[in-house]
This record gives sequence, C-alpha cells and structure tokens, in this order.
Amino acid sequence: MVAVGLKGLPSSRQRLCDLVEDSLMGGDDKSYKPGRKKKGLNRKAKKESFGFDADNSNKNSSGRGADGSASARKSWKHQNASDPKTSVVRKQVDPDLAKYFAEISNLFESNEVDLEERSVLCRNALEETRGKELELATDYIISHTLQTLLEGCDVDHLCSFLRGCAKVFPAIAMDRSGSHVAETALKSLAMHLQDEHAHSIIEETLKLICKVIVANPVDVMCNCYGSHVLRSLLCLCRGAPLDSSDFHRAKPSQILAERLNLDASQSNRDNLSYHHPVFSELSKFLISGILACSRKDLRTLQTDQYSSLVLQTALRLLVGNDPELLQIISILLGSNKENVVEGNFIPMTVVHDVLNLMKETAYSHLMEVILEVAPQSLYDDMFTKVFRNSLFDLSSHHCANFVVQALVSHARDQDQMALIWEELGGKFRELLEMGRSGVVAALIAASQRLHTHERKCCEALAAAVSSTNVSPRCIVPGILFLESYFSCEDKSNWNWPKGIKIQIIGSLILQAVFRFPSEFIQPYVTSITSMEADHVFEAAKDAAGARVIEAYLSSKVSAKQKHRVVLKLKGHFGELSVHPSGSFTVERCFTASSLSLRETIASELSAVRNALSKTKQGPHLIRKLDIDGFTARPDQWRLKQSAKQLTYKEFYSTFGSNDTKSSRKDSFLADSSKQTSNSQGIKNMRKEIDNCLDSTALLLGKSGLKRRSEKEEHRSEKYAKHVMADDISKGKNKKKNKKNQVASEYTGPSSKGAEIAAKPFLSTDKTAKKRNRSNRPSKASKKLKP
Repeated sequence: MVAVGLKGLPSSRQRLCDLVEDSLMGGDDKSYKPGRKKKGLNRKAKKESFGFDADNSNKNSSGRGADGSASARKSWKHQNASDPKTSVVRKQVDPDLAKYFAEISNLFESNEVDLEERSVLCRNALEETRGKELELATDYIISHTLQTLLEGCDVDHLCSFLRGCAKVFPAIAMDRSGSHVAETALKSLAMHLQDEHAHSIIEETLKLICKVIVANPVDVMCNCYGSHVLRSLLCLCRGAPLDSSDFHRAKPSQILAERLNLDASQSNRDNLSYHHPVFSELSKFLISGILACSRKDLRTLQTDQYSSLVLQTALRLLVGNDPELLQIISILLGSNKENVVEGNFIPMTVVHDVLNLMKETAYSHLMEVILEVAPQSLYDDMFTKVFRNSLFDLSSHHCANFVVQALVSHARDQDQMALIWEELGGKFRELLEMGRSGVVAALIAASQRLHTHERKCCEALAAAVSSTNVSPRCIVPGILFLESYFSCEDKSNWNWPKGIKIQIIGSLILQAVFRFPSEFIQPYVTSITSMEADHVFEAAKDAAGARVIEAYLSSKVSAKQKHRVVLKLKGHFGELSVHPSGSFTVERCFTASSLSLRETIASELSAVRNALSKTKQGPHLIRKLDIDGFTARPDQWRLKQSAKQLTYKEFYSTFGSNDTKSSRKDSFLADSSKQTSNSQGIKNMRKEIDNCLDSTALLLGKSGLKRRSEKEEHRSEKYAKHVMADDISKGKNKKKNKKNQVASEYTGPSSKGAEIAAKPFLSTDKTAKKRNRSNRPSKASKKLKP
C-alpha cells in the first residue's frame, strides 16, 4: 500500500534536493515558462487582429494609441490611495511540505499508483494544503503537482480546497503559476457538473469565490492571468464550455468567415445563447457586481485590453437575455441611466465620447462584440445616433475601421444598407488606397446577404480599380495584389509582380464577387479571361489565387467563358495536381470542362500518376477523375463521362439551373442561414449520379464486353441515361414525400402547402442519409448481362 500522509513518505531521496531548493524561490522565478509541461498551459498572448486589413501595426496589444501614449492606467493603479485595500503576503513554502509534494509528483510520474490509491493520495495531499493554498498554488513547481491532484480528486475535496482559498482566490488567479491552478480547479468543477447531486455544493463554493471577486474586480479584470480565470468563471456559471472560442476571443479566421458569409452558422447570434444556465442567479450576481463596483473605473475597463476581453465574454454569454444585454451595453456606452427606455438607450451627451473611444484598440474590440450581440432595438439606436454621418471618418482610422466592418456585417435590413451605401458607396477608391479593404469586403458581403445594391457594389469596385487610363484587364490582377497595385503611382504601367504572394483579402473579395449573378460581373469575367496564361498558372499555384479560380469556375457564367480560363492551364495540369492547393483547382477544372478538355486533363494526370499517388491529395484525385480507368480502358472512360454529361443536361433541362431558380428562392433563403443552399443540393445530386454511373460501369467491366459495335455502345448509353433519369425522378419523389411528411408534423393545414412550395427541390436536410447504390445492380446492368 502506498503511503499517503505527509509523514508517511520517505525523505531519503537525495535526487529531490534540487527541486526542493528551487521551490523555495517562490513563483517569481524568471526561468518558469507556463505550459512547458505537456498539459498545454501556455498563456503567451497572440498579437492577432480582429478584421481583414493588414494595416494593424498600430493596433498593439498594450492598449496604447497610435502615437505611443498610454491609453489606460496599469492594473495595479486602479485603486485610489485613500481606498482601503487588503494586502496579501505570500509566505515561503515549508521545506518538508515541498519535499512531500515532490515525492507525490514522483509517484504520479512513475505510474506505480493504481486508481484507488491515487484517489486516497489526492484526498490526503489536498488536506495538507489547508491554510497554505496561496503559497502552494503560486509555487512554480508545486503548482503542477497541485493541478494533478485537483484533476484526480472527488468533488467534496475539490470544493473544500476552493473554499479554503476563496479569500485569496484573486491573488492566486493573478499569479503566473496560480492562474493555471485556478483554471484547473474550475475545469474540474465543470466536469463534476454532470452529476446533478453535486450542483448544490458547487454553487455554494462558487458563491464564496464570486463574493470575493466582486468586492474588488478591477485588478483581476486588468491582469493578463486574472482576466483569463475570470472568463472561465463566467463560462462555468452560465454552463458554457470553458475552452470554447465562441465565448473567449474569437479567431480572426472565424470573424472573416462570418463577415464574408462563408460560415453562416456562426453568424447566428442564437447559437451563442444558453437559455438554461446552470447557475443563472450566480452569473447575474457576478456580472452585475463587476459593473456596479467598477463604475468609477469605467474608462479603465473600456480601454484596458484584458478587461475588454472579460466584458466581451460576458456579452456573448448574455445572448438571448435581452434585458440584461440592454443594461450592460448601456453602461459600457457611458449611459448613467439605471433603467433604459425603449428607443432612447443612448443619450446624445455620450455620442462624441463613444466615437473617440472607438479609436482605442481595446474598445474597438469591445464595440465589435456589442454590435454582434446587440438586440434589434439597441442596434437601431446605435446606428442612428452614433454611426450615422461618421462612417467614413471611422473607416479611415486604423482601429475604428474594424468597428465599421462589424456594423456593416450585422446590418439588419435593406434600409440600413441604403444609409451605409450613401456614406461609403462612393468611397471605394479612397478606402482601398488607405488600406481599408476590409470595409469594402464587408460592404460586398452585406449586399449579397441582404440582396440589395449588388450591381452597384460590383460597379463601384471595378471603377475603383480601373480608371480612364487603366485597362479593365487589370481589375482582377489589381484586386489580387491590392497593396502593390494601389501603391503604384502610374497604374497604367503596373505589371504582375514577381515573387509576391497573393493577398488573402483580395482573394476573398474576388470570391465574393464571383458569387453575384453573371450579368453583374462581366468586367471581372473579361479581366480574368484576358489574363496571360503564365499569370493564371502562377495564381493557380498560390493558395489564395487558386481559390479565386475555383470560385470563378463555380460561378454562374457560361461554360464557354469558363473553358477560356481552363485552356490557359493546358499543359500544367500535371504540375498543379501534385501541388497542395493546385489539386483542388484541377478537380474544379475537370468538373467545368467539356469531354475533350476532360480527356486532356486525364491524359496529363496519367503521365504523373506515380508522383501524384504519393501526395496527400493524390489518391482522392486519382479516384475522383478515374485516372486508372482512363489509362486501362479509355473508350469505356469516355463512355462514362459522356453518360454523366447527358444525365446532367437532362437534369438541368427538367429542373432548371441556379439562374432559373434564383428569383424563386431568394426570398426564402434571405433570412435562413441553416438551410442547405441550392448549389449544395446540386453538388449532392452530382455525387449521386456519379455513384450510380460508377456502379453501372463496374458491372459493365465485369461482364466481359470489351469490344462492342457503335450500335451496342449507343444502346448502353441510352440505357444508362434513362436509368439515371428514372433514379433521379424516384429520388425526387422520395425527398418530396419526406418533406411533405415533416411539414405536416410542424405546420397546420393552412400553411402546409405554402411551406412546401417555398422550399426548392434541391434543399436537402443535412441529417438525411444519401442513397448508396454501389452494392446493388441497376436495371441497365441486368439487361446488358449476357
């Protein structure tokens, strides 16, 4: 049996002496790097921007302005000299106790302790921490052992430890090592929430901690370690995941996806809502206590980067609770009203101050989240009183332009978009010259989402890039290299830059443009089809450029115009296929090509088949394009490709394409981010057709009919075509019947017909299983068997 008491462990291991001596140095040792162990506890701050523009050099992480002047006081100076403040003195760890925990650490690392003994060991070790929680938690070596103990103990001893250190919890949370201990304890509590019987003891423990924090929250909020612990505590009280980016700092890539309509599911504010928080009253007490005790330091909280992160998390956690959101946002905007009034949330006296605050780094981040979560009535009031007639001035600022991007991305209706267009619609050239391309991208995405000013957006962007002395052929290359193009004084002599990567924001803008109807984007089509073959090839090898070519080939332009771009890559498909990003472009080129062009692509890939098979994406591409089938049986390969194209043509002639159905589906899909798009439905139908034709071709290959006359080939092609048409018709009826059945369950008789008529044929449920015909023969294969 393993010894589990302080005096039960042997003290003769000399190899622990160095560790004990180091532990006596406390938590201020500069050699300690958080997260150096395999627990992944690294807290290094990432200097990431929250928008599109590359011009974020002045948006530093310290909360300083562009001129380098400090915009906020340090966290240790928040209290006035006259305010009483309890000082916390950290004592040194007793040498015997340090050695005891070193022995426990060795036992855990040796893996000689079974599960039952480990539980007993954790319990007894935590009992030894009573009255010494601060010293042990902030010790840079013992803190790691303490984390292991907190992860393995039961809920009673976990709560006992937290109650014992409740009075010094802020000091532990603000320490470099102690913050990891505090977060580990909170994560362990979150795990124990699965047991409903433990809720009462956990709530009592958290209540003690929250009371201590709200007594003096500013220091914790403005501390880099304390801020993270406090955000985890807020998530725990609301029942949200502690490590979810939805409630902590969002990734720039996620914000990009939301603002450019690339990730519709993330843009829905209801996804952040937790309607049944675990400890709702406790979370309300914590949030209201933080704001009530910090009113005198409101300016500090508004401009400090770490307190801004706490407030952002609190706002996201309150989504779905509009009264609380209205209260907290009004306070953050500087309103002194205790009870906000509908339609008059923001007094005009604070508007000028808010406009100036948006030029501060931390507050600009906070305002982005405010615009994201604000209820409709508050957003309208902010739009009218704060932003109207100030959009271009804010867009010109290196910090405030991100707020404008958020405002545009969350515009609620076409009327608001019209007001935004009045101020920014004619400023595309100025915005691009200042490096504020993110604002332009947000405008384009908002026009698509709200179905307004689409033609005007395309025309304004084309006019901003080209001019009277610049050829329209430079529109697409100029957007791909925005910085290089707009930094050139003589744009008429600008050439495709060598050795420079294509800018991501330019790529994203063009991807959005090619989602517009074809009649709106003719200047862009002319530009990309006029590009030199070498430039198209260089763009295809660049990850950002390849996405633009793929977006163009997936657009609604004619097949003839798509073929002009595909032909420029002729002779380079083999090289592109072995390139990580180029392989997707080759696949898209194959899908958009005619039969002769497909044969050319397959021939070039067949020549590099061995090298292609060794790449990560090679096996998928070989299987998707059936390169082995082309090499072994080219005639049968052509027959299969011809049958696919014939089936596609019949399908489009029967049900129509995207263009013919767009007017009918626009009104239905405008406010529905969760519905599957029409293009996704067509993509799924293509896969189904391919699977059926592949199974037909496989059975034909096994039948031994290697040589047949033209008449027989024509007959088999006819069979395959009609069988696929029948299969598609049956699939249509099945899906339609399912939709009628689902609609009848959730709608009344009066609305049933209208709902079914509103849904397009190709909108499929994400959870519906695709039919798999690969394991049973089709009718055509049965008839063709000898």
